[in-house]
Amino acid sequence: MTIWNQVQSVLQKWRLRGKTEPRAIPEQHLLAANRNLRDLIEDTNIPSSVREELSAEFDEITEISDKLRSGEIHIAAFGRVGVGKSSLLNALLQREAFSTSPLHGETRQENRAAWRTLEEGNLVLIDTPGIDELDGEERERLAHQVSRRADVILVVCDSDLVESEFHVLQGLASRQRAVLLVLNKADRYSSQETEQLLQRMRDRCSAFLAADRVVSASAAPRPRTVLNVDADGNETESVRHEEPDVHALHACLWSLLEAEGQSLAALNAALFASELDQKVATRIVEARKSVAEKIIRNYCIGKGLVVALNPVPVTDLLAAAGSDVAMVIHLGEVYGFRLSRREASRLLITISAQLVALMGAYWGMNLVSSALKTVSAGLSTALTAASQGALAWYATYLTGKMAQTWFSKGKSWGNQGPRETARDILASLDRDKLLQTARQDIRDRLR
Repeated sequence: MTIWNQVQSVLQKWRLRGKTEPRAIPEQHLLAANRNLRDLIEDTNIPSSVREELSAEFDEITEISDKLRSGEIHIAAFGRVGVGKSSLLNALLQREAFSTSPLHGETRQENRAAWRTLEEGNLVLIDTPGIDELDGEERERLAHQVSRRADVILVVCDSDLVESEFHVLQGLASRQRAVLLVLNKADRYSSQETEQLLQRMRDRCSAFLAADRVVSASAAPRPRTVLNVDADGNETESVRHEEPDVHALHACLWSLLEAEGQSLAALNAALFASELDQKVATRIVEARKSVAEKIIRNYCIGKGLVVALNPVPVTDLLAAAGSDVAMVIHLGEVYGFRLSRREASRLLITISAQLVALMGAYWGMNLVSSALKTVSAGLSTALTAASQGALAWYATYLTGKMAQTWFSKGKSWGNQGPRETARDILASLDRDKLLQTARQDIRDRLR
């Protein structure tokens, strides 16, 4: 049975019991993760620059994919230095797999050990560095990394939660991960004190953590000194080593794993795949936007120079139209669309109609300036060329931004339509600053 069939089996068991699906995981979400995980890794449409920029994330999702195929469920211990994370994992394992050196902050990197095999998958325990030796930003980065890789997270403390622990716990829970809060070193407290601490933590975390997910443990109980009295009344002391007590944690973990099992791993894979897919999409959008801006700027300068240098008005307008068609075709290629000249011309007609309606004054200025160059037999060219070229530059920029918006929405104007799109673009631009930039561009080239 594949991991994804196991996921569906687990969900079916929950339905038969009449229970809510674990954390309301939608079936289509799990199926989408199954379908898209490998596709995302192997997608040849992702630009190499984006893949390189997100190489760490791609390596991570490859590991997650391999983990799913091998049916592993990862359980990570997370918390401050000295709360007994390593000891707790050793107690669950019933062997010394993780270092418990008395040196402060012994765990410097993530360590793993196989625990046991369940019907639902192979369990792997993970020890992580202490969070209190990290600054806020680094602590958040580590928490985010752990939450992406682990299917169950044990947030370990040894007293009431300090603020940094509370915020980390809250953040992990908000990422839709299965979290257990473990009060370790409970042997330091009386039974009454332990219950009071547990209740206080349950009340404090009630908004994001179920009460049965808060448990106590004594991973490495302190040795007890026992006073022995023999038949003659002689007193001697001996040291008694207590066995670790992780029964409550063990039971809580088992209940969670039996109920949700591989659906936890599948959910994490789906969430991370969705997160990476969003990152890839964002980077592609940014990359396309950057390239499109350069293309628009180059066509602005080219068109501005042609219009500024050509003294024949009709030729000005024809040259400008040809330049705009080429720009639209070029922008389409950036966004993965191949347009014919006819299609590009139709798009330009739509764009021009909206710009004329909103900027009719520009076209009048353009024609007057063109006519002035011919009537004056070149006398006024020096005075009008830069200004007319700047207007052409500006018009090309608006046309390019309109076309870029249309392509970025999948060859659609969206709900707004072309008129509102044009209006929004015009409202977002600083016209005077753009015209100043345009004039400077044209003057620099004319020199």
